[in-house]
Amino acid sequence: MKGAANAVEEASNSRALVIAARAGFAVSGLLHVLIGSVAIQLAFGKAGQADQGGAVAQLAGQPEGLLLLWTGFAACVALALWQTGNAVFGYGRLEAKTKVGKKLSAGGKAVVFALMALTFAASASGNSKNSGQSTSDFTVSIIKAPGGAFLLIIIGAAIAVVGIVFVVLGLKGSFKKDLLLPPSGTGRSVVTGLGVVGYVAEGIALCLVGLLFIIATANARPQESTGLDGGLKAL
Repeated sequence: MKGAANAVEEASNSRALVIAARAGFAVSGLLHVLIGSVAIQLAFGKAGQADQGGAVAQLAGQPEGLLLLWTGFAACVALALWQTGNAVFGYGRLEAKTKVGKKLSAGGKAVVFALMALTFAASASGNSKNSGQSTSDFTVSIIKAPGGAFLLIIIGAAIAVVGIVFVVLGLKGSFKKDLLLPPSGTGRSVVTGLGVVGYVAEGIALCLVGLLFIIATANARPQESTGLDGGLKAL
């Protein structure tokens, strides 16, 4: 049993998986750029879907869309596996309290990237759905369950708290410890500035999503909870 665990740990730290995981980070960055571009279009009154589903749909519309979708799927799967490896085997030399936080963070990221991979796969196989409608359907089904309204408020509050954390991380520049920044000069300032703006913007967007969950539940209109796209359009 121990030998199998060691083999899995070695595989999670293999150079091939690390390289593929880096590709997953690049794909995630590209999706954020596309979501940002749609958000700018919304600001000027144009139509668009400003969330992961909309970003993936933009990739699907390219000449080599199917190849891009399956490449994105593979990269996100690799990143999810790498984060899972960190959650299970990583951070062994850290103090117990710090280690638990790091493991939980890695586990959460693994779930996020796994869901991102599913979004790519659904679009590539022609089974994609409007993510805003999917979120609305999810909230409607939850609110019908016993204690569903309370659960939705908890979910909304949790998302809003995550948004606040993103804002704080951005303003404090805490993200810099995870980056290899240029030692000095314009490059360092540009990367740091983009990081601050990006973290704060994503935090505000998540707060909006959380508030939509809470408001829609309080008004007994769960169909109005439509995720990031709905939050940006409400703004």
